[in-house]
Amino acid sequence: METALKAEAPQTAAKGRPDAVPRAHKDAVSAPKLPTLTRDQLSSLGIACLSLTIGVLLWHLVTSVNLDFYINFSNVPSPAKVFMAFVAHIQTEIFWTHIGVSMRRILISYSIAVVLGIGIGLIMGRSKFARAFIMPYIEVIRPIPAVAWIPLAILMWPTEESSIIYITFLGALFPIVLNTLHGVEQTPEVLVRAVQSLGASRWAVFRHVVIPAALPSIAAGLAIGMGVSWFSLLAGEIISGQYGIGYFTWDAYSLINYQDIVVGMLVIGLLGTASTAAVRAITRPMLKWQERTR
Repeated sequence: METALKAEAPQTAAKGRPDAVPRAHKDAVSAPKLPTLTRDQLSSLGIACLSLTIGVLLWHLVTSVNLDFYINFSNVPSPAKVFMAFVAHIQTEIFWTHIGVSMRRILISYSIAVVLGIGIGLIMGRSKFARAFIMPYIEVIRPIPAVAWIPLAILMWPTEESSIIYITFLGALFPIVLNTLHGVEQTPEVLVRAVQSLGASRWAVFRHVVIPAALPSIAAGLAIGMGVSWFSLLAGEIISGQYGIGYFTWDAYSLINYQDIVVGMLVIGLLGTASTAAVRAITRPMLKWQERTR
């Protein structure tokens, strides 16, 4: 009898302690929840995969028959050849150097464009004088393509690296400025007046009303600016670069290496898509209020 009581005593004491939860139960409670895809997201992902598969099959078909009907596909490499060339390149150090140099240039120039672009757009949106003073410069410089800036940028900046970053910066700047300006202009005036009637200062109105209302347009401008920055970067690398994925693609064209041309194009597309997706992922937490109002 005493032995049975002694055996039950630790069990009873363990039940009374809050820290006596089984380890498996603790792990199950503390384990982080993995993100799950909704049915609509899975459907969109499936359609995207199907679309890409059809595109690759059509690419294989027109290159296998050497289609020459207005558009000539006789010199276009097949998907298999491009894939084999890509596998060979990712095993070399120089290929990753090209990608790393391009990513570094994008990071530097895009970061500067984000800071200046959002700041200029906010100021122009809230000040009629600033808008009237700055807008002529934007309207004159914005239509100039990146390629046209290359000779002057080389003359202006001390190194080719700084000139490429400058050209890339210009490409990202204007979409960010204009979208930020549009977002500020679309701020409901009734909200501004309501906050002012409660005694809010101009800074409080700007911080708690104008900026949150402009965030959707700012996020769109950031995504568009990332795509344009890649276009501008490649133009600079093709003309005056020694490294970078744009230089890699142009060098392949100079050597009449068709597989590498397509490899460079596809890598540019993948990097641009990944960069834009990263921008959207970063800005998504700031737009959660939109989901709650739907």
